[in-house]
Amino acid sequence: MKEKLQTLKEAALSQINAAGGLEKLNEIRVAFLGKKGEITSVLKSLKEIAPQERPAFGQLVNDARSMIEEKLEEKKRTLEKKLREEKMKAETIDVTLPARKPMLGHRHPNTIALEEVERIFVGMGYEVVEGPEIEYDYYNFEALNIPKNHPARDEQDTFYITDSILLRTQTSPVQVRVMEQKKPPIRIIAPGRVFRSDEVDATHSPSFHQIEGLVIDKNITFADLKGTLAQIAKELFGQETKVKFRPHHFPFTEPSAEVDVTCFKCGGSGCRFCKGSGWIEILGCGMVHPKVLEMSGIDPKEYSGFAFGVGLERIALLKYEIDDMRLLYENDTRFLKQF
Repeated sequence: MKEKLQTLKEAALSQINAAGGLEKLNEIRVAFLGKKGEITSVLKSLKEIAPQERPAFGQLVNDARSMIEEKLEEKKRTLEKKLREEKMKAETIDVTLPARKPMLGHRHPNTIALEEVERIFVGMGYEVVEGPEIEYDYYNFEALNIPKNHPARDEQDTFYITDSILLRTQTSPVQVRVMEQKKPPIRIIAPGRVFRSDEVDATHSPSFHQIEGLVIDKNITFADLKGTLAQIAKELFGQETKVKFRPHHFPFTEPSAEVDVTCFKCGGSGCRFCKGSGWIEILGCGMVHPKVLEMSGIDPKEYSGFAFGVGLERIALLKYEIDDMRLLYENDTRFLKQF
């Protein structure tokens, strides 16, 4: 058995030294060290050796295996080095060729729309403010005239963290915080991300962006609100754009309205984009409820104001004629590079 083992070692070394490629080297590895290889076969024959001689012979077999593995690795490194050198000789690099042009990113449609909205409002004397995305129940609901068990809470599926802390469902809490900290006159917009438990589809997402607007001063009327929104619509969608107010209900404004703009695709004559109506719904608004003013420390007998809220994604979808909100979040560069 020892003579057979010595013969196997010599044969393995001879074949390893003669191997001219990695494929041939792998064949040698399988032939000698594989499950059905020569060394494995020798190990299986240990039962034919006297019990007292088995440990010593087993050690010889393991030494032979280790030696073959070591020689295989040495030969592999030699062959890989040789292969790499041949490849380097065969390949040439023309350093005079122009470099590969780096792929540059593009501003997101939401970012473009937000910057335009901010530009319009800053030009009208508004201040851009922000607030926390993780909000207290008080600021998100109660301070906006939506107490516990109010029906309006059923309309907003909320992500609660604790009984009193949640992911904000709107950016209106920012308005409350500003009214608590700042004395009128107040002119602000509050853009930011909000969260609602909505199914993902072409027009809904559990995470989206809103832009809230707030004006508080003496003698503010609904006419001021109408004039402001009419001007914003013209700036965003063209000077020929008209607005239409429809009565609605929001707990934090009274009176309240939803606002439509004339379809900028057909000019109001009716098309596929506006579903034949000539109008497109864009935002909700109203005069700030006296109770909201009072809870924020502002005297409703002395001051009045208006507020409005619009979805940033809605502006982007309408402005760039995108028909599926999911495109804004899929990070497809073929879509984004159009902007």
